[in-house]
Amino acid sequence: MSQNILVIEDEPTLARLLSYNLAQEGYEIKVIDHGGEGLQAALQAAYDLIILDIMLPGMNGFEVLSKLRQKGVKTPVIILTARNAEEEVVQGLRYGADDYITKPFGVAEMLARVSAVLRRTQPEDFLADTSGSGDKMIAVGELRIYPEKYEVILGGESIPLRPKEFEVLLYLVQRPGVVVTRDDLMNIVWGFDYIGGQRTVDVHVSSLRKKLEMNQQSVQIDSIRGVGYKLVTNTVKK
Repeated sequence: MSQNILVIEDEPTLARLLSYNLAQEGYEIKVIDHGGEGLQAALQAAYDLIILDIMLPGMNGFEVLSKLRQKGVKTPVIILTARNAEEEVVQGLRYGADDYITKPFGVAEMLARVSAVLRRTQPEDFLADTSGSGDKMIAVGELRIYPEKYEVILGGESIPLRPKEFEVLLYLVQRPGVVVTRDDLMNIVWGFDYIGGQRTVDVHVSSLRKKLEMNQQSVQIDSIRGVGYKLVTNTVKK
């Protein structure tokens, strides 16, 4: 059974970013772009999690959160707040938020926080791992990625990666053989309002490629001239 997440966010680009990537993880998503309407949606239906922006038309996120808690709604809430806005974080937590994400953020961080909040707040039987491993794992060829532990195994050997390298690899692994543009990687990993250039992406991919190739050639990152990158395996290339 899929878990339902309500996203209350009025910035279209960010709303699409959240909706798309959460849906890719198997969550059922509903997006509301107005504070008052978001409050009504949260009161009228049961959700497993609410992602709530602070700056909203009609009613700000603090008001929404406060009214939800006053009415006895215990749905876990992650607030979206501006970077370096410590007072927003403190206020949100006082109103009953379960966690916060500062903007701009990378998708891997967002997904990890969502997973962590759901893991803390859902019944143990709902979150039981049927594989028996206890860890979520993504596999492509001989590559194994454990998103919740930021761990990468290739050919049985651990590959130490910096956080952004890991997030780039995770995004590519989720789309094996698919060309991912530099702009996509920039938005997903560094945040949609990151002011750096595409050179940042190239540097991280170059470092990541070298670390993968040091172990073996079964998985590699190919450059698509003028476009971006894609993850390939030997079987894909044949």
